[in-house]
Amino acid sequence: MDRLLRTFLSQFIRRGSMTVTTAGGMKFSVGDGSGEPVEVRFVTADAQRRVLINPELGLGEAFMDGEFVVERGTIADALAILLDQSDLLPHWAKPWWHLRYLTRHLKQFNPRARSRRNVAHHYDLDARLYSLFLDADKQYSCAYFETPETTLDDAQLAKKRHIAAKLLVTGGQRVLDIGSGWGGLGLYLAEIAGCDVTGVTLSTEQLQVANSRAAEKGLTRQARFLLQDYRDIDGPFDRIVSVGMFEHVGVKFYDTYFKRCAELLSEDGVMLLHSIGRSQVPDSTNPWIAKYIFPGGYIPSLSEVVPAIERAGLLVCDIEILRLHYAETLKAWRERFMARREEAVQLYDERFALMWEFYLAACEMTFRKQDMMNFQLQLTRRQGVVPMTRDYIAREEMRLRAVEGGARPRLKLAGE
Repeated sequence: MDRLLRTFLSQFIRRGSMTVTTAGGMKFSVGDGSGEPVEVRFVTADAQRRVLINPELGLGEAFMDGEFVVERGTIADALAILLDQSDLLPHWAKPWWHLRYLTRHLKQFNPRARSRRNVAHHYDLDARLYSLFLDADKQYSCAYFETPETTLDDAQLAKKRHIAAKLLVTGGQRVLDIGSGWGGLGLYLAEIAGCDVTGVTLSTEQLQVANSRAAEKGLTRQARFLLQDYRDIDGPFDRIVSVGMFEHVGVKFYDTYFKRCAELLSEDGVMLLHSIGRSQVPDSTNPWIAKYIFPGGYIPSLSEVVPAIERAGLLVCDIEILRLHYAETLKAWRERFMARREEAVQLYDERFALMWEFYLAACEMTFRKQDMMNFQLQLTRRQGVVPMTRDYIAREEMRLRAVEGGARPRLKLAGE
């Protein structure tokens, strides 16, 4: 088993510098010696078998179980090497990929009841967990880093401002926020832009927080959050926005999603869809992520999304690709989480903390080293609704920034 592991890892890892110690005591190095050296150790032979048989699932499970240990560097450093190879997958793992790809539509089948269960699995965790690493506004999606020095809180505010600018929001407009989370974007559109906001979520925990925040701000007349499926909401709306929710829809429901959005959007309305995406061809969901983090989730390629938009009769007016913004967001989350890791152990246990550490590190390195990105699609029902050139975005951001300056409250920590 030790020799087999050495042979396979030597074939796969051609870049970087990693030293591996097996459960049987064999020690060997792989890679070309470049970069910071990382040292890892397998504690059990069973962990080695799991990684050899199905590395995309087995490595994360071995780390969670304390059977794969990083002795020099961090799990993020180890994953940076593993995800930076010329082959996206070791050759012995490709049969598993083909099987997942053939069955991916079954895994993404998300009718109403299953959608709610999948959302509860991740978003109805103890709210104190998210307070360990999110910004003060509890934005749990890709931030928008205007400069390399931008802080996480400022980058999340910039994300909301950027989206609002593309929506061309004005006071009194009816806005639907699909997948409203803890209410941060909806409350921004209500408070800063003066919109009438309806947010829908399938998370009971997020619903309670969002409505409490609206009450604290005195915005309950302008911003209301409902425990409701987007397929069941009544329209019309002048603006529709969805951030970080589309990843849970599933390819089989893309036609349903965009047709319903087209029905809900007014004739002169604007929609902004913000989602994680793939820069390359369609793929399948990582099995560890699907099992432990986002059941039913799927990251689409634009080639899977745009045809459904066309069939719904919507027009794509603008596409923006956010490269590496999520890598920087996840880095900030990971560093914040690690600084308060013991609190996560107290909330759950050591295995959960290891799982969350692996999740944040794996996602960061996937965005940093592979083909993941975020896209923002601006959609309308007819031509002429948005300006012909993109310079209006900067003007709108400047206007919104001025409004924020007169309305910004004291900055609080996410847990306050």
